[in-house]
Amino acid sequence: MQIQEAVETCVTKKYADFSSPATRSEFWWFALFICIIVSMLDFCADWASGVFGLAMLVPFFAAGTRRLRDTGRSPWWWLSLPTVIPLVVFWTRLGKTPPTPT
Repeated sequence: MQIQEAVETCVTKKYADFSSPATRSEFWWFALFICIIVSMLDFCADWASGVFGLAMLVPFFAAGTRRLRDTGRSPWWWLSLPTVIPLVVFWTRLGKTPPTPT
């Protein structure tokens, strides 16, 4: 999955879908997209990066929850957010969703 496809999937097709699985590439490309855009907007205007960050909050939580489900973890792991290490470890694990051939 490429970055454009991952962003399109997370923002339009699965904006608030917390149940289906998310592949590693889908989640990490989407997270990279958010980081890049927030950094660029922060350079231009703080308020714009804040608005974009708020707009991307639901799809990021949805993608993170779907990624946790794909690795066989409960979404309750989001409560460990202050210590983000367990989440990052779980998000990097192989999931149950077979990779799609390119």
